[in-house]
Formats: sequence, structure tokens, C-alpha cells
Amino acid sequence: MMESITNWLSLWRDLVIAYARGRQAEDTGQTDVWLTKAHAYHEAVLQRWAKPDSSRDFIAADLAVHPGDTALDIGAGTGAWTVFLAQRARQVTALDPSPAMLAVLQENVAAAGLDNVAVIQGGWPEIAVQPHDVVLCSHALYGVPDFAAFVHKMEQVARRRCYLLLRIPMPDSIMAEAARHVWGHPYDSPNFQVAYNALMQLGIFTNVLLEDTGLWEPWTNASLDEALVNVKRRLGLVEDTTHDAFLSDLLARRLSKRDGQFVWPRGTRSALVYWNREASQSE
Repeated sequence: MMESITNWLSLWRDLVIAYARGRQAEDTGQTDVWLTKAHAYHEAVLQRWAKPDSSRDFIAADLAVHPGDTALDIGAGTGAWTVFLAQRARQVTALDPSPAMLAVLQENVAAAGLDNVAVIQGGWPEIAVQPHDVVLCSHALYGVPDFAAFVHKMEQVARRRCYLLLRIPMPDSIMAEAARHVWGHPYDSPNFQVAYNALMQLGIFTNVLLEDTGLWEPWTNASLDEALVNVKRRLGLVEDTTHDAFLSDLLARRLSKRDGQFVWPRGTRSALVYWNREASQSE
């Protein structure tokens, strides 16, 4: 999957496709996969947002200097960022393909008493929107194979600044070790490391702020067999048993048992990647 001189845009695409293969095994036939999960997703977001966060602090300070800005929230989900932005910007557009997610978002916007949010159902980069001063995408890029089209469209509609929030898996994580065995490199998923290099490949040189909330909560599984299914799904190996022996041994070595659950080592944190529109070299 990875060439001697890495084409990071191609690697991003391949990782998205591999992960999509694994997700197909979970297909329930629902048009909107979030139909029964949107409220639970929002509760999980609220738990994460209960902690202070350097990315939110940074963006709040940025908008405080530009109080008349408009903002576009791509992949807005249930609206945590939308509400945050709308409390600081003049106008916010929230974009998401899921009607269920947007229904919860609209509940949250109403509960916050906000009247400066426009909601659009649709996917990026297909949907046309007017230019905004600030464009943000928080962890909503992972399912998009065409990284260049996604980012270039962000730039086309951003007057001042683009923000991407991306996960950073640790290089010694279980998934990195699994990816090295299966693919010969440690990139198990579309993530910050691949995106940062892909941006440079596009001629976009960015700033990076590591979030100061530490590593994300660990994954848990009820059994080693369930953990194996999880790994294979993430690597797109659902029907492929070639690597089962290695992966089973890896999980037995590195998972710990606690309160009847198999617990993964914490292996992921988050980063805010941002660049000024006028400073981009991608023109």
C-alpha cells in the first residue's frame, strides 16, 4: 500500500477504502446509519467536552479578535462545535449528511437560544456554500477518499482561516503494530500523520496545536475474539484470515484484563491543524 517515496494522497485514499470495507460488514440497511445512535453520540461528545481543551481555547481567542466572522462547520454532527462557534461568530453554517445528526444539532442550537445558525444537509465537498471567514472540520474527514478535493473546497470557501481536527495514533500502538505486519507501515487509518504530509504534498504548510487533554479513553472488548473482530474490521480484513494468528497473539500480549473487560492501552490523542488562507501555497 505504501510506496518507497510515499504518495500521501494515495495512502489516505487506500486507508479510507480499507476502513470502508470493514464498515460494510456492519451495514444494517438503514439509509442513515446514525438514526438510532445520534443522541448516544452526543452524550459521548459532552463527556469529552466536559474537560478543558486547548483547541477550543485557541479558536475562541481567534474569534474574539474577529467578532464579525462567519463560520462553516463541515461534518457538524450533533452540533457541539456549531454551538461553540455560534456563541462567538456572527453567523454559522452547519453542514452534515445525516438527518438524524442534524435533528439533534437543531435541538442543541434551540436549547442554547441561538438564532444565527443555518443548517444544510449534505456531504462535503459536493454541497455548494457561500464563502465564510472560518472553515472548520472536526474529525469528519476520515471517510472521504479524495483528500485533495475536500481540502481544496475548504480553501475555496474560506476567506481567512481553515481548521482541521484530526486524531493522532501513537506509533507504538496495537493498531500501528498490526498495520506494520499487514501493510508494512504503521498507518492503520486516515489520521493526522497521513493528513499532515498530504497537506504538504498539496503545497499547504500548516500550524499544529496538540490538544492538551491527553490521550483519549481506551477501547474495551468483552473478549479477545471480539477484539480480533475489531482489529480486522478496522483494517478491512473481515473475510481474510491470513493474519489471524499474528493478530490474536498481538492482542493476547498487549491487552490487559480489568473488571471482566479486555482493555487496550491508550493510544490516540488529537491535534488542531490550521492555516491562514492567504498563506496557503496551494494556489
